[in-house]
Amino acid sequence: MDQPTVADIGELGLLKRLQHFCAKGSLDNDAAVLPEADTAHVVTTDLLVEGVHFSDRTTAPEDVGWRAIAANLSDLAAMGAMPIGVTVGLSVPRTIAVDWIERVYQGMSACLSAYGGEILGGDVVQSSQVMLAITAIGQVAPRRVIRRDRAQPGHVIVATGEHGASRAGLELLLHPQKGQQVPNQTKQSFIQAHQRPIPRLDWGHQMNTLPDSDFETIAGMDSSDGLANAVLYLCQASGVGARLVRSRLPLPPALADWVGEQTALDWCLYGGEDFELVLCLPSKLAHALIASMGSSAIIIGTVVADLEILLLDSPEETTGLALTWESCFRHF
Repeated sequence: MDQPTVADIGELGLLKRLQHFCAKGSLDNDAAVLPEADTAHVVTTDLLVEGVHFSDRTTAPEDVGWRAIAANLSDLAAMGAMPIGVTVGLSVPRTIAVDWIERVYQGMSACLSAYGGEILGGDVVQSSQVMLAITAIGQVAPRRVIRRDRAQPGHVIVATGEHGASRAGLELLLHPQKGQQVPNQTKQSFIQAHQRPIPRLDWGHQMNTLPDSDFETIAGMDSSDGLANAVLYLCQASGVGARLVRSRLPLPPALADWVGEQTALDWCLYGGEDFELVLCLPSKLAHALIASMGSSAIIIGTVVADLEILLLDSPEETTGLALTWESCFRHF
């Protein structure tokens, strides 16, 4: 009998099998938590592969470095942690230009200078393909760690920022001719969202004003693999369902005018690489945080007891479009 392949079982199936080899619960969140008496260290690793996560067509070397760091800082932000530093594992062909490598490190340094942390070390090896592995280390008070499994029926669901802009930027970079009717300012904002994402550490700073007890009622993760993916993960981890409202989804204002409502909706839910946060928390707390942060977040739905995750046309509806794993981004 043939052994199953990674394509057969998918990312979720692979993670379930690998959990047997790891510390309990270590694969359940955006990053691993190493608790200590006063400070928990949070550790996360992301691997970027040429041709999969970046290419010369869409990403300058400086942007490769920036995105690599931003992706890891986003995981720290999703856990409520502030960055300490990163280590860098770089594999490159012997023929690659030294200038390309230096420009990647310039991009990494620029992101760290903007949001905190420094390069602490790493390794460089030869390979047939460019790969960049970043391990980021952050810190947070143990009782203030944000986890995925704390969503409860009655919570509201908050999404920071806009979703779909990064996917729009990628489309413009891959097919510039499609953007001829897009205003230049809008075009540049979409491309910037893809090439230079902003990790939402600002929310971590704002949450530092909350008492420790509030964190027991907050579930969260980042939306790097898509808004729908994040909601599905949070609901699965917490044993709950959700109702999202179509009109409340955080689409960039000009996106539907360019690609149409259906494509805009698909990119918002499934486009990925927006590196925003998705939080489930009590309504009163959500409104207070949103008010303190200005217009950088919106309530997109509610958590419910039954396990379905539905997209509704209005809050009064009881039936709608089911969001499923099959529609989300898949690594395999």
